[in-house]
Amino acid sequence: MDAGAVVRHGRVGAERAARGSATQGAARAGLAARGVIYLLVGALALQIAFGENKNQQADRQGALAELSDKPFGSVLLWALGIGLVGMALWRLSEVVFGSVGPEGRSARKRLLALARCAFYGFVAYSVLAFAAGSGGGGGSSDEQSRDVTARLLEMPAGQWIVGAAGAAVVVAGVWIGARALLRKYRDKMRMGEMSPAVRRLVDVTGVAGGAARGLVFAAAGAFAVRAAVDYQPDQAKGLDDTLRSFADTPVGPGLLACVAAGLVLFGVFSFAMARWRKV
Repeated sequence: MDAGAVVRHGRVGAERAARGSATQGAARAGLAARGVIYLLVGALALQIAFGENKNQQADRQGALAELSDKPFGSVLLWALGIGLVGMALWRLSEVVFGSVGPEGRSARKRLLALARCAFYGFVAYSVLAFAAGSGGGGGSSDEQSRDVTARLLEMPAGQWIVGAAGAAVVVAGVWIGARALLRKYRDKMRMGEMSPAVRRLVDVTGVAGGAARGLVFAAAGAFAVRAAVDYQPDQAKGLDDTLRSFADTPVGPGLLACVAAGLVLFGVFSFAMARWRKV
């Protein structure tokens, strides 16, 4: 066997390992952990929409605080953090070996996987830090957004950086919502293994949940753009303030309730992804 064949054989072996049971387990644990967070955030936002627990944060910190108050809350927090570590590792394997699908090895897919790996790595760190008792990096999502925006605005070309980042989040939100409406998630799921009733449930949760998630992303990005234009870091909003802003529209709390219900549905959809997604 020549050197080239040895290299190819080693690469194939490594790729098989990356797509093995351990990586699949990590991916499914991560998707389930994501589902728990969206369920909790959506439930908290629903309570706010109906005038309950208005002082509670409808974001990741609020969800973790809610979970910590439950029986075996500490164990659940650690399990959630470990699941999100699995999500980050799965995305890292996609950076190195590519993802499933005909374009899985393309540079665009690898860059997307890298961005997701970094994002879920940060989320996993914040959850594990919260579980360890250090508060998960401090502050609500609103405080963190304002602090980061203020620091960026102080940099040279800071307004352009914040504006570009906000515009990118808006585009990401529109992309997420459009893909949900077009049911692009079906390409990544083993739809043939589902019963007709499960397929209908997946479509309802995938479309409504993805659309709500995309709307929240787009709104948060729009607030960042506004903060850049006005040179006012206080205009930037985290998840909690972004969700509450829906209640300030002419539609009122009803719109917040609809978006919150959509986030709950996205949590359910994440559980379906954990079961049927191609990894």
